[in-house]
Amino acid sequence: MHQLIIYGPPGVGKGTQAELIAAKLNLEHISTGAILRKAAEDGTELGIQAKEIMDRGNLVTDDIMNGIVKESLKKINKNGFILDGYPRTLVQAMALSEIFNELGFKDIKVINLIADENEIITRLLKRGRSDDNRETIANRFKVYLESTSPVKEYFSKQNIIMDINGVGDIEDINKVILESIK
Repeated sequence: MHQLIIYGPPGVGKGTQAELIAAKLNLEHISTGAILRKAAEDGTELGIQAKEIMDRGNLVTDDIMNGIVKESLKKINKNGFILDGYPRTLVQAMALSEIFNELGFKDIKVINLIADENEIITRLLKRGRSDDNRETIANRFKVYLESTSPVKEYFSKQNIIMDINGVGDIEDINKVILESIK
């Protein structure tokens, strides 16, 4: 069973790679961003709150995210999962460790995609989401550096993180990832 987390700054290609990996390995792709965007589109109370927070470039609360992820992980098929967009804070990473223990997931691997900040800004501006403008992108980087970087350190201490270059041909990057998780 594959138990994967894909990690890295906004716009590095986490969603693209997570979709490819999920399809190739028949894994459940748990994208917290997609779950939140769907809730926002559907106009649910959670979705409206989440959209307001995301439109400012900030992170949705840990409690909301932890609950979404735990419910999603309870439904995993026998081949495993790839978590995309979570955890984004140290509190979430620690909660995720507890969730993994509770649900019996023990062989976790973290794929850390890396790219230059200028490359990422260019990608995000081309993507064209409502929350992808220069001001929001700058704030998301600030939030990433302040809140999310400690998550990398947390995973590094557990020896479960693999750094992968996120710049280049999508299929080439995917091949490197698949080789590294064997």
